[in-house]
Amino acid sequence: MTSGEAPHRRYAKPVVVPVRLDLLGGPTTGVIHLPRHLKWSGSPQYDLDQPGRMLDLYRAVINEAATPTDLHTYLDRDTLVRLWVEMWLPDVVRQSWESRFPELTQHRATAA
Repeated sequence: MTSGEAPHRRYAKPVVVPVRLDLLGGPTTGVIHLPRHLKWSGSPQYDLDQPGRMLDLYRAVINEAATPTDLHTYLDRDTLVRLWVEMWLPDVVRQSWESRFPELTQHRATAA
């Protein structure tokens, strides 16, 4: 790198992606309390029966998951597919998931 070049910024955290979407069997109703490693700032409580809280939970879990077990425990396959188009995610995270699961891209294209 020359002195005039800016360093290339990479996503600092590894992106965790499940092997298969059908392994995602998390809750779809009720109140969920995320562990500290998934929600380290703000309230770790999510009432999935309140509008928007499911989306917030999914975004937090996908961005902060340390292992596939985190994904399996808190995400539900059908809910993920339904929410995918609405969810803001860093580009590298979205690309990692969509390259493994092209059906997410298809749902995104359908909604556009």
